[in-house]
Amino acid sequence: MRLDKFLKVSRLIKRRTVANEVSDMGRVLVNGNQAKPSKQLKAGDIITIEYANRKVEARVLKVPENNVSVQESSTLYELLD
Repeated sequence: MRLDKFLKVSRLIKRRTVANEVSDMGRVLVNGNQAKPSKQLKAGDIITIEYANRKVEARVLKVPENNVSVQESSTLYELLD
């Protein structure tokens, strides 16, 4: 699954267009490297999202085939702190 779609489906970022914009600005890292919105994710990847005043790191636990419910979205990743 593409990075931008995963961010939206997992609810780490609310909208796919916002995920695209944040990725294009270089504020999303996958395994420590800047990632484009089209980056293909796999289980075990570490996503880092840099906001203005904080940084969020999450490990991808599973990549769904398509959209998931709100209750399932939090099972797609684990936050690292």
